[in-house]
Amino acid sequence: MSTSRQYELIYIVSPDASEQEVTDLHAQVEAVIARIGGELVKSENWGRRKMAYEIGPHKEGVYVLELINGTGELMKELERRLRVSEKILRYLVVRVDEELRAADRARSRRKVRTGPPAGDGDRSGMGMDADSGDDRYAREV
Repeated sequence: MSTSRQYELIYIVSPDASEQEVTDLHAQVEAVIARIGGELVKSENWGRRKMAYEIGPHKEGVYVLELINGTGELMKELERRLRVSEKILRYLVVRVDEELRAADRARSRRKVRTGPPAGDGDRSGMGMDADSGDDRYAREV
């Protein structure tokens, strides 16, 4: 049994597709996720945007982002379905759970490392106490 992971799925729908066709594609993705036991966490339709490069005759496409919790088998099935769809110009699946964990670990390490604010008892601005008697950096002009 595979463990559940978090993935981002971004797909670009042909600009020739109607709003209803884009909605139907989303419904198909949602149905596959539900059937295979995944969870659709978030869905965003970014709308029609200019692409970085032409794909066939198309210079624009409708971008859709889906954040999914599921298994590798679920993502394979989604990719298979997206690959054969005539309206999908491109798609990309990225596993994001490891990146999110790494970001959380980095955040917690920064919190541990940060101690009291700098400058407590430091009147010289050079990292030394002015009353320490060390005058290597204090020269009279």
